[in-house]
Amino acid sequence: MGDVATAARELTRTDVERRLETAIRDNRFTIAVVFPVVGATLLVASAEGLLPEPLSYNPLLILFGTLVMRSPLVVGLLPRIGRWAVGCLGVLVVYTYLIEAVGVDTGWPYGAFEYTIQLGPMLFGEIPLALPLFFVPLVLNAYLLTLLVLRGLADNVAARLGTAIATVVAIDLVLDPAAVAIGFWAYLPPGAYYGVPASNYVGWLVSGTVAVVLVDLAFDRTALLERVHSCEFVLDDLVSFVLLWGTINVLYGNWIAAAIAGAFCVGLLGTGRYDREMLRTVVPSVASR
Repeated sequence: MGDVATAARELTRTDVERRLETAIRDNRFTIAVVFPVVGATLLVASAEGLLPEPLSYNPLLILFGTLVMRSPLVVGLLPRIGRWAVGCLGVLVVYTYLIEAVGVDTGWPYGAFEYTIQLGPMLFGEIPLALPLFFVPLVLNAYLLTLLVLRGLADNVAARLGTAIATVVAIDLVLDPAAVAIGFWAYLPPGAYYGVPASNYVGWLVSGTVAVVLVDLAFDRTALLERVHSCEFVLDDLVSFVLLWGTINVLYGNWIAAAIAGAFCVGLLGTGRYDREMLRTVVPSVASR
């Protein structure tokens, strides 16, 4: 009976995973392109005072949009998330809350900063409850991109971890200037890099190192790569990230940050996933030409 029950649970999980994958594939363009473009438009309009109060910085819209854009990554990795991965990622979630709480209260390691809008419900009025939703996928994206770009060199622990950590910091070189520009948070005093101090990147080096090590421990790399190679949409969340925050940086003239976002585009193209053949499967108008 135990074997039958286990098989039934596995069948149910497999069926759910397949249904989710179909939903992502059928809506790739909407998720990876439309949502970030609309999101960038709404956030800039909020920052510039162009939206009425119910829509301006609406936390439910922010959380919903983030969840939708994260869905390709979550669904893509779901078959490789077992108990061990859940445990490692659970530790990462706890760590994310702890280091953010220390950062808000003490200014270490990121520098003194404060949230200037509510990104959904706030723990103790200071930390977004959805913080892991914002941070952990960035680390996962950096790690997956590293594996694909390094290829065989990813077998070297130092090269793999070092590149992934550097990629996490590079992601924040795109994210933080745009987030400051639209008023998500502010540094006191403002830093030289579009309002962001150098201490913030020292902090991301610290937090990114811990996060990358935990992600590296969470997965069997061979099985993870097999899944990444077979799942064409697993990096679409990174596409959304580049479109959303890259667009905001361009609109506010944060040209270095925008150029780094462009470098991520080159990295994504280097994976061989985002070529004309992919566009034919995503955008019907391209297929008909």
